[in-house]
Amino acid sequence: MVGDRCNIRGQGWANYDKEEINFKERIELIMKMETRAIHAGQEPEPRTGAVIVPVYQTSTFEQEGIGRPKAYAYSRAGNPTREALETVLASLEEGRFGLAFASGVAATTAVFHALLKKGDHVIVGDNIYGGTYRLLERVFKPWGMEIDYVETDDISAYQRALNSRTRLIWVETPTNPLLKIVNLASLAEVARSGNCLLAVDNTFATPYFQRPLAYGAHVVVHSTTKYIAGHSDIIGGATVTSDEDINGLLKNYQANAGAVPSPWDCWLTLRGLKTLGVRMREHEKNASSLAAWLESHPRVEKVYYPGLASHEHHDLARKQMLGFGGMLGIEVAGGYAAAERFVGRLKLFTLAESLGGVESLVSCPARMTHSIFTKEQREKLGIKDNLLRLSVGIEHVDDLKEDLEQALE
Repeated sequence: MVGDRCNIRGQGWANYDKEEINFKERIELIMKMETRAIHAGQEPEPRTGAVIVPVYQTSTFEQEGIGRPKAYAYSRAGNPTREALETVLASLEEGRFGLAFASGVAATTAVFHALLKKGDHVIVGDNIYGGTYRLLERVFKPWGMEIDYVETDDISAYQRALNSRTRLIWVETPTNPLLKIVNLASLAEVARSGNCLLAVDNTFATPYFQRPLAYGAHVVVHSTTKYIAGHSDIIGGATVTSDEDINGLLKNYQANAGAVPSPWDCWLTLRGLKTLGVRMREHEKNASSLAAWLESHPRVEKVYYPGLASHEHHDLARKQMLGFGGMLGIEVAGGYAAAERFVGRLKLFTLAESLGGVESLVSCPARMTHSIFTKEQREKLGIKDNLLRLSVGIEHVDDLKEDLEQALE
């Protein structure tokens, strides 16, 4: 199973000449994820011995001479706090290079802008975050990018959509908001056959439950706002790759476009990241319990959760992922009016966009995160007006169940 062994470079330990990597990297190659989340790129600060990476709250750095910077020159181009975050993100995704951005959308923009040019063709799985769809339709299509949307979980549809100008396949798995699962190994084969790149938004799964690079993806993207930081107190994004050329293009874009997070936001993300494993286990435990209970509730028409045996991609999720995550969707019986009443009665689940924090949230995708889609598009995708997306937090599951129960009554 992927992830049993740490692999910070996205390749097997046997592929390395032991003389080519230093002792620290060798140790990281065998550390478990929970350990890397705390230690990778976060050694004690050498001058003072501070155990926690400092917040290097500075815009610029002293230079040794004219045009001769030391390790850093200007915080837009590089900052020690951000570098620590980028290092640990790469380690957790088992990639060679990580980059931090000001938001998940900024990270997504970097992939499309840095790796593609006007006239290039992109294939996108149609069940995607509304913000990604908005970015593609309102920014990159007018810029001159050709985009085809295909059924997210139909691998043959991606193959049919390939043409001589295809440069990138973009997909989410699990998807937002219907929790569909895409076969990454098969999609990587499609990308290879079309000589194009595969980029995967891994926000819902996190590297704790899924590592797309191991299945052949070229780039992994995160909204670190969500589970990575985990406390609903920052906005951030990230890319991870093992390809030096791809990272060079992304790094150049990051520095020149300036879409970088502040040192303070990087520090908060580092702090949240240390408990990723602990939090994700609790998120999944609560979500699994609630999904099984809601599936038999008379006032719930359908539950979307890949951990349920009834989920259309359950077997694939079991094979591809190390766990099923903390996100689930429910369709409330009685249509939108019933869904609206239900949301209004909730006490612990807060009505809000975003996800992945320690607190439980609920949203109505059709009227909130995915309102950019037309009604006809939503109906085609299966995003009904009574569909609610639950970001299950780490509160006590009995309290969450009681809150849902009283709201459904």
